[in-house]
Amino acid sequence: MRLAARALEKYLNQDHSDHSGPHLPCRCGQPARWVERRSKTFQTVLGEVTLERAYYHCQQCGTGFCPRDRDLGLEGGSESAGIQRMCSLAAAMVSFDESQMLLRELAGVEVGAKRAERCAKRIGAEVAADERERTEPIDAGAPLPQSFCLSMDGTGIPVRRSEVAGRAGKDPGSPAKTREVKLCVVWSTDSRDEEGRPVCDKGSISYSAAIESAAARDTDGERSDFAERVLRESTRRRFTAAATTAVVADLAPWIWNITKELFPFAEQIGDRFHVKEHLATVAKDLFGAGSQKAKDWTQGRWDQLDLGTFDDLLREIQSHAGKSEEAAKCYQYLLNNRHRMRYPEFEAAGLCTSSGVTEGGCKNAIGTRLKRSGMHWTVKGADAIIALRCCILSGRFQDVWERIIDKRRTA
Repeated sequence: MRLAARALEKYLNQDHSDHSGPHLPCRCGQPARWVERRSKTFQTVLGEVTLERAYYHCQQCGTGFCPRDRDLGLEGGSESAGIQRMCSLAAAMVSFDESQMLLRELAGVEVGAKRAERCAKRIGAEVAADERERTEPIDAGAPLPQSFCLSMDGTGIPVRRSEVAGRAGKDPGSPAKTREVKLCVVWSTDSRDEEGRPVCDKGSISYSAAIESAAARDTDGERSDFAERVLRESTRRRFTAAATTAVVADLAPWIWNITKELFPFAEQIGDRFHVKEHLATVAKDLFGAGSQKAKDWTQGRWDQLDLGTFDDLLREIQSHAGKSEEAAKCYQYLLNNRHRMRYPEFEAAGLCTSSGVTEGGCKNAIGTRLKRSGMHWTVKGADAIIALRCCILSGRFQDVWERIIDKRRTA
């Protein structure tokens, strides 16, 4: 590799075509004057390479530039595009210190942890910008799945104190220690398990997430930042074009407010696991945690939920509402959301009734990388890594990377 680096260095330095006369247009629109050839050492996938480049300076705006840096994707740093790509992929998956070790052991490339961090956050910011700009459907010519599911959720990540200044924590009187990442997940459900129930199609999951608000008042003239993110992701996936669509999530009000606004014709499905958790809580309150009677009663209520005998379930819960606050709350919870709990009907239509894909996304796309012991993020840094991870896990990184390189060269 070192021999290849020397050969590359010699080959590039023999080419003086980057000197295009005494003047070149500057980005400000004025002519920049040729000054001299200047050398700079860059880190590449082959090792360090020192290049001699034509240097132009603009007196109007006071900036200088090297055309070769722009052509080779080296502008604005000392890492080649290949190194930047490797750093961003590694740092999106593991810590910055671990990225340094992996690049050294697997690629023979010496890149410090801080350097890997700067590369990853820079690329992540460019990936996030691409996500905001590119909303056209992906694989527009490919066959559309019969059934699509979309889900939303939130998960907190540890951040620096400056990022939570003035924010209240979960406990009264305590300061906040985390910021919430809002996540949108889309997947198709044309596959079936051994029992004939709809399951997530392999390779169909896509993620989009950031630390941003989902809150919006009825009087607001614009959607929340997260609602706009959900709309972009659903557009890319052609969500509303499928024959059968559903939003599957826990029963947090903000989720259904976004659903009603963006997808009024989609089925609304309350996550079955969350509903069963509520029923189990009632059993513990009535019969004691861990008792056999609580287990038997819970299983009976779960069976009623699964079979769709919802009126029987409601009557059973209501019969305990007078003596149990948990039962009273659960009864109202079920009554208010019964239209989101028609599970046999949803499964017959080819739709998932659990948001396990989203729970897994909170862990795999966010928690595995950003919630490790000792980590405290800035919002800007976290959003960059989140954008990278979502892009990679959604199988879009190569296309986005090519657009980033093209954008740099034409800037």
